[in-house]
Amino acid sequence: MESKVSRRLQQATAQEVCDHIYLPRLNREFGSGFDYLSDINQAHLLMLLRAGLMPREPAISLARALERMERDGAAAVPLDPQREDAYFNYEAHLMGLAGSEVGGRLHVARSRNDILATHDRLRARDAGLNVLDGLNAVREVAISRAEQYAGVVMPGYTHLQSAQPITYGHYLAAAADALARDAARIEQALAHIDACPLGAGALAGTTFPIQREETARLLGFDRCVDNSLDAVASRDFAWELMSAMTIASLTWGRIAQDFYVWATPEFGLINFPDRVAGTSSIMPQKKNPVVVEYLKGKTSHLIALFTASMTAVKGTHFTHSGDGNRESMRSFWESADECVRCLALFRLVLDAAEPVEQTMLRRAKTDFSTATDLADALVRESGLSFREAHHAVGAVVYQAIEAKLCADEITVEMVNAAASEQTGRDIHLDAATVQRCLDPQASVQARSAYGGPAPAQVSKRIEDLRRALAGSRSLAASRREAIAAARSTLKKEIAVLAMAPLD
Repeated sequence: MESKVSRRLQQATAQEVCDHIYLPRLNREFGSGFDYLSDINQAHLLMLLRAGLMPREPAISLARALERMERDGAAAVPLDPQREDAYFNYEAHLMGLAGSEVGGRLHVARSRNDILATHDRLRARDAGLNVLDGLNAVREVAISRAEQYAGVVMPGYTHLQSAQPITYGHYLAAAADALARDAARIEQALAHIDACPLGAGALAGTTFPIQREETARLLGFDRCVDNSLDAVASRDFAWELMSAMTIASLTWGRIAQDFYVWATPEFGLINFPDRVAGTSSIMPQKKNPVVVEYLKGKTSHLIALFTASMTAVKGTHFTHSGDGNRESMRSFWESADECVRCLALFRLVLDAAEPVEQTMLRRAKTDFSTATDLADALVRESGLSFREAHHAVGAVVYQAIEAKLCADEITVEMVNAAASEQTGRDIHLDAATVQRCLDPQASVQARSAYGGPAPAQVSKRIEDLRRALAGSRSLAASRREAIAAARSTLKKEIAVLAMAPLD
């Protein structure tokens, strides 16, 4: 038995190779890649006809066969691992419909290498736009909730210790800012994807006078990849997108970690409705934060997929190879699917999380997070250096903790005495100043410098975030419209050719 795809190979492919390489790959990739391969074949056919590289009658027969294959769908194509991959299986079915002589004409001036590179860019382009849509949906919720909770005071944390008062809205606006950068990285990756490799051949282009700009136009690309070797050797557009998705997963993973802690009874700062919680098979009291646990875990998964992809490429030559261009991309598709799913869950979590406002405020009043305001007052009102004020307030906090007093129970006498002891000078803050400094609501209002947690500043930032979100959505919509318009043109032109009479 000879090879089904080459007369250079005089033996059939070993069954182990079929079972462990080609068949799993076909089952995994043929269905997902079928529409892209159909588009590539149709665009190439139209280009060959216009370039004078395909006689009209075979072109009409091929157009009809390609249309029929598209109508019948991927399930109508029998998959034979002896034919190696998606392209040869597709071609074999096409030749069965159009005839071997006519069907064999379509492969002039191209290779599986540039076909695969074009498939990967087409599919990655759609995947990137899906991720961008998911990120923008999360941004919308974060912005909306930031506006809703701009005045809800809570402790801010560093090192998981109370630091300074902020608002829950300020926290969510920070999340929206991080998500905006995540979206910008996706947009940048999409810009790099937007180049067509078709026409690069195996790596050295072709001697036929093809029209690369025509296939790029029909497939909705803005330009062609400039170098034929680079066109088939490189998948950095996918690695860039994977990198952006992995960084985005760190954004949602870190916020999920905060929510995970804040939802515990020990913190009690937020609550999740039952619809996003799980329970225990044995402990009837349990309400488990299963969604945030999933999000935290998937961050590790995306990091692992990115690492696997990079490792598959490391040490490969700068040209087309199976490990460099196939195994590395396998992790990419999974990463994109996981990212879209996680973004939908992240949006749900941000939307569902309910701040326990009274607990947040009580913690901010009692946990010494206003101590910096007290030190600032000593600098402003008493002329202390900040380091002197820092020592004085640290002594007051220590004294209060030893006396089992909360922050809002600190008295003006305690402050003045500690400051005088630390500096050797008489210090006389008034009681109203101390009370104001220890009030977390006043603390937040006073932090009105650009970027601060004062509700007015958060509201200003929300306006900017909304404008940026609208711009990102407009960009994504324009890109989708351009792709859809190109595809519509492709289908119309193929249909016109298919309906032309045969002489």
